[in-house]
Amino acid sequence: MGGRAAEELIFHDPSTGASNDIEKATELARAMVTQYGMTEAIGAIKLGGGASEPFLGRDYGHQRDYSENIAGVVDREIRRLIENAHQEAFDILVANRKILDEMVIELLEKETLNKDEIAAIFKKVKLVTKRPAWTGSATRIPSEQPPVDVPERIVVAPVKAKKPTRKKAASDGK
Repeated sequence: MGGRAAEELIFHDPSTGASNDIEKATELARAMVTQYGMTEAIGAIKLGGGASEPFLGRDYGHQRDYSENIAGVVDREIRRLIENAHQEAFDILVANRKILDEMVIELLEKETLNKDEIAAIFKKVKLVTKRPAWTGSATRIPSEQPPVDVPERIVVAPVKAKKPTRKKAASDGK
């Protein structure tokens, strides 16, 4: 939703340019709600049949195995997720407007930026309010103990395999 939020912030009027942002955000939000169990209103269940007809379009063959009432809840949850993501993207851009403008200047000068140039610009990004941990239930409190510290693996130089040598056949003196 960053593209749409940037249009609203900079140009004060969204265009059709962010349609792909909206499409991808909607697909992801729908999957979060109906497949991944990432909403308290629906819970950790999968909704909808997984079979689709590749020649009829992906959603055409989709079978809904839930009621109109649940469909309404799904729609509200999708909208809530998208609205929250849209607002979060807007807030991040407002907090980092100078960095956004710096990137625009760099892109106008160079047309493309490599990974290191982008990383240098993004190093200055200010964090916005950190999201609280989410488990999907008020009774499942996340642990305060961090994940196990994974030690760096010891890098072992690969052993070069010897090429097999052929043994010469013994000559019988002929």
